[in-house]
Amino acid sequence: MADKLALVLPHLDERQRRVLLGAEARAMGRGGISAVARAAGVSEPTVSKAARELEQPGQAPPAGRVRRPGGGRKRLSETDPGLVEALEALVDPATRGDPESPLRWTSKSTRELADALGAQGRRVSHVSVGRLLRARGYSLQALAKTREGKQHPDRDAQFRYLTGQVNDYLAAGDPVISVDTKKKLRHEVACCE
Repeated sequence: MADKLALVLPHLDERQRRVLLGAEARAMGRGGISAVARAAGVSEPTVSKAARELEQPGQAPPAGRVRRPGGGRKRLSETDPGLVEALEALVDPATRGDPESPLRWTSKSTRELADALGAQGRRVSHVSVGRLLRARGYSLQALAKTREGKQHPDRDAQFRYLTGQVNDYLAAGDPVISVDTKKKLRHEVACCE
């Protein structure tokens, strides 16, 4: 049986695997659940649940679904309700641009933020931090330069102007492209003969 299951299981989705394991356990009768669990390398509760699903069709997920509604891993915002607020508190001092605008980014990396959240006792990966930031309208872009130049005294006014322009174009249904350019310095050498 272990050879048969090893051959077939990789070709099935999660629900199909459960159905097969439950059917095999029922066909074996007494002791079938533990025998199938050992042969398939899964837990006995998984096989037991699969066998119950076959006995009670109302317990199985609706056709076309792998799991019943509500099944699967819960969202981070459900398992840790304060996570989003803690992330916002970390990001807020490093947020660039107008927080109410579509032009919004942070100078902290997702790994730095995940580490800081971890220091607070929150278990979250840098990938999840990136997903949470994107959901809140942040742009995730690596810094290209290593040295900061002088900041223009009217930098916030420039961003407010740009944000106004972006909002006007978006409201009109026009596309918006943001391009950040830098002034290049030319060094000329004068030579005399």
